[in-house]
Amino acid sequence: MTEEIVKSALKKVLYPGFTKDIVTFGFVNNIVIHGHDVSFAVDITSSAPEVAQQIQDDATAELKAVGAAHVVCQINAPKMPKESSSKGKNIAPQVKNFLMVSSGKGGVGKSTTSVNIAIALAAQGKKVGLLDADIYGPNIPRMMGIADIKPEVNGNKVLPIKAYGIEVMSMGSLMEPGQSLIWRGAMIMKAIEQFLRDILWSELDVLVIDMPPGTGDAQLTLAQSVPVTAGLTVTTPQGVSLDDSRRSLDMFRKLHIPIAGIIENMSGFIAPDTGVEYDIFGKGTSTPMANEFDTKIIAEIPIEPSIRTGGDEGKPITFVNPTSESAKRYMAAAASVWATIEEINANGGVDNQAVQPTTPPGVSACSTPKPQAAPAPKSEESCGTGCGCH
Repeated sequence: MTEEIVKSALKKVLYPGFTKDIVTFGFVNNIVIHGHDVSFAVDITSSAPEVAQQIQDDATAELKAVGAAHVVCQINAPKMPKESSSKGKNIAPQVKNFLMVSSGKGGVGKSTTSVNIAIALAAQGKKVGLLDADIYGPNIPRMMGIADIKPEVNGNKVLPIKAYGIEVMSMGSLMEPGQSLIWRGAMIMKAIEQFLRDILWSELDVLVIDMPPGTGDAQLTLAQSVPVTAGLTVTTPQGVSLDDSRRSLDMFRKLHIPIAGIIENMSGFIAPDTGVEYDIFGKGTSTPMANEFDTKIIAEIPIEPSIRTGGDEGKPITFVNPTSESAKRYMAAAASVWATIEEINANGGVDNQAVQPTTPPGVSACSTPKPQAAPAPKSEESCGTGCGCH
C-alpha cells in the first residue's frame, strides 16, 4: 500500500453535491500508512453530518477495494450554523439570516459576486438562497444557467428554482426575454416585498440578496421588511467607483445594517497563459475607505477570463473551477462573511425597528409635510418625512 494508491482510490470519492473529488478539492491530508492500514484526514467545508458520513463511507469502501485492511478517516468539519437572534419586522421568518449585496454604481460585478458568494456559502455547508432583487437588470438567471427555466407555482406561491445547490429567484425568471420594466418606486417596493413573502423559500441559513445599484427604494424596503443581518459592498479600484461605494457603506450605517466587508472586484488581472497577475486597474485602493467605515477588504477578485465566460455560460467559477485563484478568494470571502454573521448573532443580532416608517397606513412618507419650525435634520436624524431612512 502506497500513498499513490491511496490518493488514486480517494480520487473516486466525490464531494457530495459536486462533480469533483475530495483529492482534487485539496481536502485530503495527513495520510499515514502502516502495512495495509491507512489513516488520513479530510477537511470538509460542510457542517452537515450526512456529508461527513457519506465521505467516510465512500472513502472506506474505495480503500478497502484496493487492499486496505483497516481504514481510519478523520473528518474535520465546521460547526453547525447557529440560529439567528435578530428581531423586528420579518416577512420571511423561515430565513435565518439575510445578506444584502450592494454597490453605489452599476457595472462593478455585484451580481457576479452575489452568485459566487452564494455558491461558496453552499459549498461550506450552508443552506442558501439567492434573490435577484436587481429589478431593472436581472442577470442572475443567465449567470446561474437557468435563463430558460420558469418557476413552478404552488397555489398562490412561487417555488424558487434550484441550481448549483441553492434556491434562486429573479424577476428575469418571471419576465419574457428582452422585456423592459418601466416601474415607479412604489412598484419596486411591492416587488421586493413579494419576493420575500410570496416565494416558497425553504428553511434557509442565509438568503443572499443582489440589490439594484444605488441607495434607493429597494434598499430601504428590504431593510424595513426583514432584519438584514449584514451588508456587503462591491467596488472596483477606480476612484469613481470608490466615491459611490462610500454612499453604499453610509447607507448601511443609516439603515443600522452591520457591514460584513468590502469586495474589491476587477482588482488586478491574471494572464490566462502565464498565471501572472498585473495591477492594470489598480489594487488595494479600497483600504482607506474600509478604514473610514471600520470594516475590511475581504477579497480582491482579479480580472480572470474564466469569470466572464462562466457568467455568460451559466457556469460560475466557484463551482466549475474551485481550484482557480478567483474561486479560492470567493471561498475565503464567504468564510469571512459567515464569521461576521455568527459574531453578529452571538452579540444579539440585528433589529430593524429603528427604520420602520412612522407615517399612518396608506399615507405616503414622501408627501408628509415637514413642520414649519423644524430645524434642518442632522446626519444621524430622520429626514423629517417619516420614511424611516435614518
